[in-house]
Amino acid sequence: MTRHWRPTLAFVLGGALASTLALSFAGLVTLRYLGPEIGFKNAALILGALIVALTAALGWLLARLLLRPITALERYSVEQRAGGGGQVDPPRHFGTHELHRTAAAVIEMADTLRNREATIRSFTDHVTHELKTPVSAIRAAVELLEDGGGLGQADRRLLGQIDGARAQIEAQLEALRSMARSRETRYLGQVTLDALMARLAAHHPDLVLTVTGGQVPVPLSAEGLLVVLGQLLRNASESGATHVDLAVLAEADRIALYVVDDGRGVSPGNAPRLFDPFFTTRRDAGGTGMGLTIVKGILAAHRGAICHVPDRNGARFRLSFPTDVAGPVPPSGTA
Repeated sequence: MTRHWRPTLAFVLGGALASTLALSFAGLVTLRYLGPEIGFKNAALILGALIVALTAALGWLLARLLLRPITALERYSVEQRAGGGGQVDPPRHFGTHELHRTAAAVIEMADTLRNREATIRSFTDHVTHELKTPVSAIRAAVELLEDGGGLGQADRRLLGQIDGARAQIEAQLEALRSMARSRETRYLGQVTLDALMARLAAHHPDLVLTVTGGQVPVPLSAEGLLVVLGQLLRNASESGATHVDLAVLAEADRIALYVVDDGRGVSPGNAPRLFDPFFTTRRDAGGTGMGLTIVKGILAAHRGAICHVPDRNGARFRLSFPTDVAGPVPPSGTA
């Protein structure tokens, strides 16, 4: 942003109001003194042309000082949101002093968020790269010891524990990479549940799926919604559920997607930690505790959110999206 003199917003608005009053007084003076000299019709024509010219000039100034900077800042924000963290050129024109400061704050905030995401990704890549070599060495050592023979039952049990810890580390590293990718990958678009039901049923044959509001568009692409619902349905299956209800509702300013299963549910003690990274109650079964964290990251990248809704029977999750992303929404039933 280059340094230029910029008027204050008060100066621009005050000047606009003063110009409007000046035009009114000029009209009265013109008709009062010029009308008798050249005729009121000619005076009115001259006055009309003058008002049109001055109004056009005033409109041009307001568009340049207010409308253009606001539109440019809005376009920059939209490009930042849709760019997946890529570099977006900031706007170059800022009309008033107040708009200049606002735009500078928005651009600085966008740069901070982009740098923060890059730092998280860089740290994740660095950690996974540094741990990949020792984990591979552990795997190789376990295989050599197993192939060497001469191991007692206690030795094999110990090797099994070591190899299990190695596998758990690899799973956690992959989950960490997936979480970082979920904050960067964009699944732009929209899809209905009816369009996904065949694929969901094929991927989860052990669950009976029912849908309400299947024609309501969800502002997420098919691939993104499959990832999100796939994780929730896997969790439901692992908790003993056999039936899952999916309901999409068009609310006042949000589109809500409810996922309700008939499994064991979530205990009150575990509910506050559901979306914490690496929190899991299935560590012994290979759980990484990153599934819901990844779901939360994907939704956050698309201005969505997820929360657990306490329920006596099974688990209930509410996913919500802003309606300004999805466009017009037909009416639906209730959950």
